[in-house]
Amino acid sequence: MGKNNRFGQAEILNDAELDRIFKHLKNREHKLFFAIARYSGERFGAIAKLKISDVYGPGYVPLDELTFPANIRKASPNGDRSTRQVMVFERFAEALTIYKPRDRYPDLLWLFPSSIKEGKHISWSAADKWLRAAVERAGLSHRGISGHSLRRSFITKLYESGMDIHQLQQVTGHKSISVLQKYIGKNPVKLKESMSKIFA
Repeated sequence: MGKNNRFGQAEILNDAELDRIFKHLKNREHKLFFAIARYSGERFGAIAKLKISDVYGPGYVPLDELTFPANIRKASPNGDRSTRQVMVFERFAEALTIYKPRDRYPDLLWLFPSSIKEGKHISWSAADKWLRAAVERAGLSHRGISGHSLRRSFITKLYESGMDIHQLQQVTGHKSISVLQKYIGKNPVKLKESMSKIFA
């Protein structure tokens, strides 16, 4: 069940829906943020705090692995935080290259600098506002879509493509399999297909 007035779980989106929202983002910065969320499955709060050096090398060439340092990530239920590294595969690298920051501010530290607070990164709420505006322009505001939808969609896509739960745990950085399982969408049609194959 998708979120209704911010209650419930965030809606899971398919590729066509993600593409539709992406087309309604207003600028390259918003598109870069969305691409990182879509292809890394990381939370908006951590993405907002990325430094350029976490994503790009000299000349804004994407690194082979994108790093989310422990101090910017959400703590696990027991309070632990861990650094997460995400492989930059071909389509991800392409998006990072197309929407890389313009080299107008050579001394810039943050990948997503705040336009309000000098020397600070953007807030999670600013990114959420961009997303909700794009969702509305895409005609999908009736759905329970939030920033967490991209994380749930990423995890569900990998799972439905055949990645087992332990591999998923390595990719997402979840400490608990039971917590990870809550992110995976339950598709009754796919479950029925799987059961039919098993008992064919």
